[in-house]
Amino acid sequence: MGLRDRLQRVQQAGVAAAVNGTAAPGHSTAVSVEIFQALKGEMHQRLIDKLDLRTIDQLSREQLCDELRQILGGVLAGTELPLNRNERELMVEELLDEVTGLGPLEPLLRDQSISDILVNTYSTVYVERFGKLELTAVRFRDNEHLTQIINRIVARVGRRVDESSPMADARLADGSRVNAIIPPLAIDGPI
Repeated sequence: MGLRDRLQRVQQAGVAAAVNGTAAPGHSTAVSVEIFQALKGEMHQRLIDKLDLRTIDQLSREQLCDELRQILGGVLAGTELPLNRNERELMVEELLDEVTGLGPLEPLLRDQSISDILVNTYSTVYVERFGKLELTAVRFRDNEHLTQIINRIVARVGRRVDESSPMADARLADGSRVNAIIPPLAIDGPI
């Protein structure tokens, strides 16, 4: 089943959800969250296919942004799914965060009001803001995605996390402390 088939199935489910009143609350975009994520995954793969991964570090954020916009235009030309300007910019920003940063954690790291980020599972992320814990809408795709981000963090300081060494402490560039644990120590998946 190709991307177009998956998108059509998700779009039909989205129409049914809108008719039944079961659509995701607060989602006021032109396409459903599932379609947006599927398109983002397709764009990410095309970006990887198109760019030489060794040169990504040499490109400025603006150059990467321009490249992503061109790829997005090509992806959207092959579909009938409209993305408004805000959705396009959100997708480009999320892909830039994924390619150059720590993926879904980047917006949280940029938020100066957040003093702590707690990732309990790939789908449960809390932040400490003004001394209070808040559940966020931030999600990783799956445990593998979270593990990739953990490996990216610890690799920057010359460490590794695997089954033989399932726990690691590291520091981010801004001085923030990171403690990561993966299975078998973390029974519900990486944290």
